[in-house]
Amino acid sequence: QVQLAESGGGLVQAGGSLRLSCTASGRTFSSAAMAWFRQAPAKEREFVAAITWHGRSTNYADSVKGRFTISRNNAKNTGYLQMNSLKPEDTAIYYCAATTGDIAATVRWYDYWGQGTQVTVSS
Repeated sequence: QVQLAESGGGLVQAGGSLRLSCTASGRTFSSAAMAWFRQAPAKEREFVAAITWHGRSTNYADSVKGRFTISRNNAKNTGYLQMNSLKPEDTAIYYCAATTGDIAATVRWYDYWGQGTQVTVSS
């Protein structure tokens, strides 16, 4: 079992930066692939980024490539999403997710989810 808790969301102006954290409890986090998804009002949850359990492979949605960076520190049971050059269209609730399988960009692939953290980007 893995329990996930996101933090670091907030209100930022366009062009600004935020770093989200995903703190995990449970012994399997270090062997679990991790991902970030987001959901804007009246929209479906969408993939943002994913990272393998060892951190050597990552995958990003085209909309965030070059602006967002996913990383993890297994010793701290924590994953991160560094978000730079934020745009108003990045406004959403951001969720971290984990799976004991490989990384994927599909919501249904992930077994464990956090409660989400709100990110609001003003223009």
